[in-house]
Amino acid sequence: MTTRRFVPATVRLLVVILVAGLAAILFATGPVLAAEDAAVSSGQPPAAAPRTLDTGDNAWLLTCSALVLLMTGPGLALFYSGLVRKKNVLGVMMQCTFLMGLMTVIWALWGYSLAFGGTGPWLGNFDFLLMRGVQATVVDGQPMIPMHPELPVPMLTHMLFQGMFFIITPALICGAFAERMKFSTMVVFMILWGTLVYCPLCHWVWAGGILAYGSTHAVAGGALDFAGGTVVHISSGVSALVCALVIGRRLGYGSEPMPPHNITYTAIGASLLWVGWFGFNAGSALAANALAASALAATHFAAAAGALTWAALEWLVRGRPTLLGTCSGAVAGLVCVTPAAGFVQPTAGIVMGAAAGLVCYLACTVLKNRFRYDDSLDAFGVHGVGGTLGAVLTGVFATRIVYDVGHGKPLGLLEGGTVLAGQVVATAITWVLAAVATFILLKVLDVTMGLRVSPEAEVEGLDLSQHGEEGYIFI
Repeated sequence: MTTRRFVPATVRLLVVILVAGLAAILFATGPVLAAEDAAVSSGQPPAAAPRTLDTGDNAWLLTCSALVLLMTGPGLALFYSGLVRKKNVLGVMMQCTFLMGLMTVIWALWGYSLAFGGTGPWLGNFDFLLMRGVQATVVDGQPMIPMHPELPVPMLTHMLFQGMFFIITPALICGAFAERMKFSTMVVFMILWGTLVYCPLCHWVWAGGILAYGSTHAVAGGALDFAGGTVVHISSGVSALVCALVIGRRLGYGSEPMPPHNITYTAIGASLLWVGWFGFNAGSALAANALAASALAATHFAAAAGALTWAALEWLVRGRPTLLGTCSGAVAGLVCVTPAAGFVQPTAGIVMGAAAGLVCYLACTVLKNRFRYDDSLDAFGVHGVGGTLGAVLTGVFATRIVYDVGHGKPLGLLEGGTVLAGQVVATAITWVLAAVATFILLKVLDVTMGLRVSPEAEVEGLDLSQHGEEGYIFI
């Protein structure tokens, strides 16, 4: 009875939020609509932008935005859905697809502003609330699309690229509670998690906050995070572990077989993730330049080394390599190299990928079996462990030869630099933030909404119990 009453209430809440947001947008943009129409109808050219648009950089970042979105759907959706039982295939796809819509709207309304507004130490401001200062406006009677103050691209381009990271990060968490969490609770949890965990952390690392390398606010000198080792992978991986522990194991876990129902899906998804990751990491150069080429090479090499290492370990331990293991190793290598991609040599990417293949293999087998937590799709074992390893190894292999972000100062341990301390501190802070915030959110939601579906619904499968659909209907 509680679930039946709450689902309509959840829908009404979401509708109210969206309607309020749309009303606020209309109110905020209303005074300039007439001026915009007049300028456009008169045929006047747009006003000159403060910075000159670099069409190559703009095209590259827009392409990378599409590649990163591809990582969530269909990449992650296929990767995860192949790993669950067939009665839950649509449930996982629905989580990824729905989050593509939900997180996009949040990012546009307030997320981008909280993450990138201002240069304070803790959180952004309301400069870009409701896309103010980002979308087209009228200046001196002429229409203009605002340019980014530091990049030769529109603010819209930067917002879109960063927004794709905001989409995939919470989707990664879904792998920990697959096959047992209420969809309605998942929706509310992701709204709160994105606002209260991702946005502050993003600001800390990439907008001059307490973890930004070289920032006046930086703790222990700040950390190097090229494309999201802390912001994306550690935050989602640690939160995934907390979700698995708080929500509990699936019914029958450890006593019933729960093999992946379609590794074909998983292999296709892993391949899409591999390709999309080029946009994720190389795009984080924020320009179509030589640094992007180096980051792409390091990314590709790490994925290859991770795939080979995981497969080789299976060969040695079990007597045969598996497709699932090879795919998992590739993703582990990609996760590990993410914070380092633009700071290390491509050959260092091979070392990092191999290390991730080994460490994540042990995390997903030995560690998981030892403590018997049900991280359904190994979100923590790959993203939490791999992201942590990558953040630390960035402090070892980073070199000013690739990116002289320290203006001549040595970076990594191998060249006599001192950034390793900042990497460790940033990693620890990210662990604490993600773990504590996720635990509190889950406990509050458990009391107010309930986290798990009923045992009957779990046995039936989330496809039918949560969505009234079936993934496979053979007539």
